[in-house]
Amino acid sequence: QAQLVESGGGLVQAGGSLRLSCAASGRTFRVYAMGWFRRAPGKEREFVAAITRSGNTTYYADSVKGRFTISRDNAKNTVYLQMNSLKPEDTAVYYCAAALTASTVAGAYLYWGQGTQVTVSS
Repeated sequence: QAQLVESGGGLVQAGGSLRLSCAASGRTFRVYAMGWFRRAPGKEREFVAAITRSGNTTYYADSVKGRFTISRDNAKNTVYLQMNSLKPEDTAVYYCAAALTASTVAGAYLYWGQGTQVTVSS
């Protein structure tokens, strides 16, 4: 079982950057693919990015491609989401999640963090 804790959210102006971190407990972090999802007010949860166990392959939603970068450090049991050129529509609660296989589908993920709020002002 994995416990996930996100950090790094906050308030930023449009065009700014934030880096989210997700720290995983336990010694099995490297067996999980990791993903980031977000839920904006009044909207469904949506896929943002995912990374395979090794970190060799990444996946992105079209809305963030070219602006966000997912990465992981298996030695630190941590996955990151670097967010650049932020837009007001990126405002949401961001969640990290762990799955046995990288996926864009939330149902594939076994464990979820509690979320961290990102607010982008115009």
